[in-house]
Amino acid sequence: MQQEALADGEALEVWIDQDLCTGDGICAQYAPEVFELDIDGLAYVKGPDEELLQAKGATVPVPLPLLTDVVDSAKECPGECIHVRRVADRVEVFGPDAE
Repeated sequence: MQQEALADGEALEVWIDQDLCTGDGICAQYAPEVFELDIDGLAYVKGPDEELLQAKGATVPVPLPLLTDVVDSAKECPGECIHVRRVADRVEVFGPDAE
């Protein structure tokens, strides 16, 4: 089991707002272990066994070795649709709603 990323000692999770996704695929280039484009041209997070999680607001843990790649994906996303938040309180720490 991969170690989950920590922000100030707390586990992080990531999700994509498909309503804002532009389908550029930058996220899948940065972190193909976490993101993938589907046949509809939109990006989704990948769950266990590489399955795409297509439910609205589906989240996956951010693996610690991929933290930088996931954060860079959120920063570089032209659709500003990638959200990284703390699991404990669901506060966004990277992405369009981060303070």
